[in-house]
Amino acid sequence: MGYLWIAGAVVVVVAALLLLWQHRRRKSLLGPTLIGSIGAFLLVAGWLFAVDPGAPEHEAIKTGGLAGGSVVALYALWLNDRRRQVDDARHVLEGARQDLETARAEHDRSRVADERFARSVELLGHDAEQVRVGAMHALAGLARSRAEYTQTVLDVLCAYLRRPFRVDDGTTAGARGPDEREFEVRLTAQRLIADLLPRDDAPGAPRYDLDLTRAYLEYFDISHRQVNDLLLRAARLHQSNSFHHTTVHGGAWFTDARSPGRLYLHDMTFHDKGWFSRFTARGRTDLSRTRFLGPNKFAEATFTGFTTFEGTEFARPVDFRHVRFTGGVDLRLAGPPDALLTGAQVSVGHGNLLPDGWVVDPRGLVRN
Repeated sequence: MGYLWIAGAVVVVVAALLLLWQHRRRKSLLGPTLIGSIGAFLLVAGWLFAVDPGAPEHEAIKTGGLAGGSVVALYALWLNDRRRQVDDARHVLEGARQDLETARAEHDRSRVADERFARSVELLGHDAEQVRVGAMHALAGLARSRAEYTQTVLDVLCAYLRRPFRVDDGTTAGARGPDEREFEVRLTAQRLIADLLPRDDAPGAPRYDLDLTRAYLEYFDISHRQVNDLLLRAARLHQSNSFHHTTVHGGAWFTDARSPGRLYLHDMTFHDKGWFSRFTARGRTDLSRTRFLGPNKFAEATFTGFTTFEGTEFARPVDFRHVRFTGGVDLRLAGPPDALLTGAQVSVGHGNLLPDGWVVDPRGLVRN
């Protein structure tokens, strides 16, 4: 039995060669492993017999068996590791497949949304009023389901309100004749714009721009909302329009706008520009408790209805050059008015409420 280890060494070498051969062919390694286990048993047991012939045979056989079992155990560990790698690769592949399916589904939803948007915009030119109203609601629904469309939908609705329109009093806003049903369509557009704007008490809400340049607005109400830029250049604000408690994060331009009716601008906050140059108001205008935190301009504005600035806060001096108040005005601003009103050239009519120490004389509003 002294040469048993030589046979074991030969078997181990054969098993190693067979293992390399099977590995290259990507075949099962179980056979070479079992042969190697037998070779390890013979090698270790024979070596013990040769080194210590007087040792108990069962101890040598036991040690050889442990060596052979170790080879099988190592193969089992390797097999388990390969299985784990395969499972990991399968999970990665499954995740990639799911990501691909998600991307494909998102692409399909985007394509459907684009088609829905294009179709709705096309229907805004339909002759039937109810079709145009339906198209507006479809656009609003699209904006609610897909936030990335909200600004675009708002732009489309604002563009609709900038279309030519003739009002019942005969004042022309374009080439169209009086049309009560068209007016109802425009009211729908106004309501949907207000619905799409975030509430003023929603922290971190997205900020959207409104471009209503030269638009005709009647009973427009975006009170308790927040916007980014608010453009109302040369707009026409008929009957009653409400912007009260609205927060304007960007600039606001009411330049050259006209308000024949009531205009509610109280409790607003203008974080940036508040431009009212050449603004004309014939009805009551309420600017009480409004905060102008950025630059402001009321130069050459005309207020023929009663106008109130009671409690209004101006972070910078008020530009009241050549402003005319002919229907009465309340200029009791928040805070000391000296630095704000000094040098203003204001023509004031009747029913005025002025800060203490200020009077009206032919030069306008002056410090007494």
